[in-house]
This record gives sequence, C-alpha cells and structure tokens, in this order.
Amino acid sequence: MQVNNQTNKTDVAYNQLERMIIFRELTPGSMVSEKQLAESLDLGRTPVREALQRLSYERMVEIHARRGIQIPLISVESQLKILEIRRDIEALCVKYAATRASIAEKQEMQMLALSLQECAEQKDDYRYADLLKQTHKLLVSAAQNEYLQLAMAPLQGLSRRFWFAFKNDSSDLKQGAALHSAVLKAVCHTDVEEAIAASHQLNDYLTDVAYRAIQSR
Repeated sequence: MQVNNQTNKTDVAYNQLERMIIFRELTPGSMVSEKQLAESLDLGRTPVREALQRLSYERMVEIHARRGIQIPLISVESQLKILEIRRDIEALCVKYAATRASIAEKQEMQMLALSLQECAEQKDDYRYADLLKQTHKLLVSAAQNEYLQLAMAPLQGLSRRFWFAFKNDSSDLKQGAALHSAVLKAVCHTDVEEAIAASHQLNDYLTDVAYRAIQSR
C-alpha cells in the first residue's frame, strides 16, 4: 500500500511540474531547488525527486548536482530539430497504431477527437494540454512498441511547451485540434496512408509555427 501511495504522489508531482513547465509558471532559464518545488507542491522531496528524474529524461528539466534544477530555455532552433526527428518517428507510430489499435483504443480515440475540438471552441488551454498528452500516450500505446514510447516522450513534451509559448490564442487551438483529430480518425479507420499523411500535415503545421516565431522576433 505504501508503494502505491508513493507512486501516486510521484505521478501527482510529475503532472503538476510538467504543467508548470509547459505554461511557463517556472520561468525558462531559471534555477529552482528541489526543496522549493516540494514546498510549492506541498509534497515530500522523494516524490518530487522521482518526478524530476522523469522530467530530466524527457529534457523538460536539467538537474545540476549541488546547484539545483534548471528549466531549459525555449529555443526555435531546438524546436526545429525536434520536429525534424518527430516527423518520421510519429509517422511510424501512427502507422503501427492504425493496424494494431484495439476496439477500446479506437473508441477512446474517437472520444478524444471530439473532446479536442470542443475544448478548442471553449479556449481552455489547460484542458487542451491534458487532452494533447492523452492523445500522444494513446497513439503510442496503440502502436504496441515500448521503444516508441521512449523515443516519443521527450519529442512530444518539448514541442508541446514550444507550441503553447508561441500559438495564437484562438486560431491555433482550432487548427491544432483539427489536425490531431484527423490523425486519430485515420487511425480509427485503419487507414495507414491517411494516418501518415495526417501526421505529416500536423508536423508541417508545427514547423510553420516555429518559423512564425522566428519572424515575430
């Protein structure tokens, strides 16, 4: 029972810290301490330390011994490199998901596609971020290859953070929801070619957002 409780606390710490990083409540480039984070979350240092280890693997934080925890800067150059790799890996993920997803997973994808578009209409950034993460996790799970999960987690988390930093409030929510929904629907229909094409369209859009960020400098 104690192990489960600790695991739950670690998950809580991870989810809360990830949200704080994505929405820049922890300033990019800033240094924080494990103690500060534990106090702000009202959690013990052990679950926070374990959550930080997960976030470090996903490149969402940098852990410096005896110095603290650094929140990485948001970089257009890094985002373009991420998307360059994500393009092919995500296409592979949806290809496998389209042929391997269970009926239950496909039903969940249909619900997620609808929820994403409803959330975009409501302009709820926090719920939209949660739905995006569910979408990414579900597609990777449906692909039935644990090595894809290891590869995708850092790429998706960092690109989500960049997108929320540079998106336009209303138009990008709707466009992002439509593109992610198209991927989910293609996978539900077991349409491998359409799933890959929809994945590439999503990546092209995210790349456009990155170049738009350069122009706005």
